[in-house]
Amino acid sequence: MQTVIAKAHPDETGELRGLFEKQLAELYWAEGIMQNMLKGAIIQSSSSDLVRVLQQHLRETVAQRERLLNIFIDIGVPAHELPYESIACLVKEAEDFIKATRQGVVRDAGSIALIQKIKHYEIACYGTMRAYALALREEGVVTLLEQTLEEEKATDAFLSAIAISHINTEAADKEI
Repeated sequence: MQTVIAKAHPDETGELRGLFEKQLAELYWAEGIMQNMLKGAIIQSSSSDLVRVLQQHLRETVAQRERLLNIFIDIGVPAHELPYESIACLVKEAEDFIKATRQGVVRDAGSIALIQKIKHYEIACYGTMRAYALALREEGVVTLLEQTLEEEKATDAFLSAIAISHINTEAADKEI
């Protein structure tokens, strides 16, 4: 009689670990792209309030990328970037918008909307990565991801506040 050895099912943690590492590399790439995009958005913005929020978020983005580097170190994986097609498409949309509009409040209103699209995507990604880190029992990593997640949420809220308080109204007045 021949003995059949059952193959072990793939380790679910290993599969999640691979997904976590892939998305970490994508976020590392995305934060680098965001640094460049934010520098351009600062130059192209006319609202001093918007410039101030974008300058603050640029500083946070540099720190967020550093946190991601620390996560790579914490989990024992060499830091590397993986292009993130979804973010690349959103950044291209923002660049195309800037080229198609004149500097002023209408451009500022559109820029806020486009940056918020990216922020919302990042909020979803960082929230998911936090959940993965919890499942993988990477407690030290969870704190780093939570810090970035809170910064992304705060930036989104600041952008909304600026848009609602004056930029959207000023842009609408340009239409009249």
